Amino acid sequence: MQSEAQILVVDDTPANLEVIAETLSSVGYQVAMSISGERALKLLQTYLPDLILLDVQMPGIDGFETCRQIKANPATASIPIIFITALSDTESITKGFSLGAVDYINKPFQEPELLARVKTYLKLQHMTQHLEQQVTERTLALESAMAKLQSSQIHLVQQEKMSVLGNLVSGVAHEINNPIGFVSGNAKELRKNFSDIFEHLILYQQGTSAEEIEDHAEEIDLDFLVKDIPKLLDSMAMGCDRMRKISASLRTFSREDQEGQTTFDLHDGLDSTLLILKHRLKASDDQPAIEIIKEYGELPLVHCFPGQLNQVFMNILANAVDALEASSQGKSQDEREAAPSQITIRTAALDEQVCISIRDNGMGMTEAVRQRIFDHLYTTKAVGRGTGLGLAIAHQIIVEKHGGQISVASTPNQGTEFTMTLPIVPAETCTSVGDRNMS
Repeated sequence: MQSEAQILVVDDTPANLEVIAETLSSVGYQVAMSISGERALKLLQTYLPDLILLDVQMPGIDGFETCRQIKANPATASIPIIFITALSDTESITKGFSLGAVDYINKPFQEPELLARVKTYLKLQHMTQHLEQQVTERTLALESAMAKLQSSQIHLVQQEKMSVLGNLVSGVAHEINNPIGFVSGNAKELRKNFSDIFEHLILYQQGTSAEEIEDHAEEIDLDFLVKDIPKLLDSMAMGCDRMRKISASLRTFSREDQEGQTTFDLHDGLDSTLLILKHRLKASDDQPAIEIIKEYGELPLVHCFPGQLNQVFMNILANAVDALEASSQGKSQDEREAAPSQITIRTAALDEQVCISIRDNGMGMTEAVRQRIFDHLYTTKAVGRGTGLGLAIAHQIIVEKHGGQISVASTPNQGTEFTMTLPIVPAETCTSVGDRNMS
C-alpha cells in the first residue's frame, strides 16, 4: 500500500517540505510538494493524492482557506487532510475540524508520530474507498435485480391482462354465436319462403288459371308462410338486438380509462362482466349451471376508473366460478340439486359509500389462505391456471386507485364473500341509476 500511496505536502517553508518529503519517501510513499495554498489548489486540478499534509500558517491563502476550497470541490472533497501547525489553541483546532480536517500534527513533529498518523489515515482512506466500491457494486447489483424484477412484474401483469382478455374473447364468442346462428338459419328459411311466394306471384302475372293457382298455394302452404314470415323477421330482429346489447356490454366492460376519473354506473359494469362470463355459467356435461342472484340496490353514480373496476369484477367473479366448479366436482346429481351453485351480487349505498358484495357458495378457503389472498404472486391454483396477480391487482385498484376498501370472508365448504366499498360521488354532480332488484 505504501508504494502506491500518493501524498501531497503543502508548506511555505522549504526546509519543512524537504524533511517531510524525505521521511515519507524513505518508507515508500510517493510525495508531491507545494510551497503555497494557491499552487496546491492549481496542482489538485490534475493530481489527486491519497492524503494531504497541509500547513496552517502560510502567506496568501492560509491552510484554513485552502482546506475549505479543497472540501468545496467534489473532485477533492473526499481526500483526507492533516494539518501541520504550531498553533495549539482550541479555537484553531476546532476551526480546522469544522472545515473538514481529520487530524493535527504539531510542530516540531516527531518522525515516528508523523509516519504513524499518515499510515493510520491512509489505511482508513483505503478502507473507505473499498467500502465505497462495495456499496457501488451492490447498488448496481440491486439496480440490476430491481430492473429484472420490474421486467418480470410487467410480464406477469401483461399475462394477467391476457388472461382477462381470454375470458373476454371466449365469452363474447359464445354469446355472439347463438344470435348469429338463428339469424343465419332464419335467413335461409326466409330465402326459401320468399322463393315460393315469388313463384306463386308469377303464376298471377302469367294469367294462370285460378285452379292452378289454388293448387300451388296448397303445395307451398301459403297460409303458413303468411303467418311464419313475420315470426321469422321478429326472431331475426331479436337476434340483431341481442348482438347490439352484447356490443354495448363489450364497450362498457372494455372502456379505456382516461387520465382522470369519471362518473360510472357500477351496475352496468357488473352486468357487462356477467354477460362476458355467461358461457361459464351454463350447464355442461360435467358441471351444473351457476345461478346468478342479483340484489341490486339504488345506487348513485361514482367517480372511478370504469375499466379498472370492471377488471376487479372480472377477477372476483371468475374466481367465484372457479370455486364453484371445483366444489361441484365429485358430487352426485342429487347433491348438486340439493345445493345448487349460486353467485349472489348485492349492492347498496351506505354512509357516503357504495358497497358491492359478491358471494359464492363454493368450496371456501381456510383462514391461512384468506390471510394471504391479496398477496402479490400468491395463488392456490395449479401451475398455468393462476398468476397470483388477479386479486393483488384488485386490491391495488380498490384501495390505492379509488380510496376504497376490499375484504374477504370465507368458511371452508360454505363459500366466500368479497366486499368492496367505494366513495360516493357528491350528490350535486350525480343522479341515481335507480333500483334494479333482480334475481
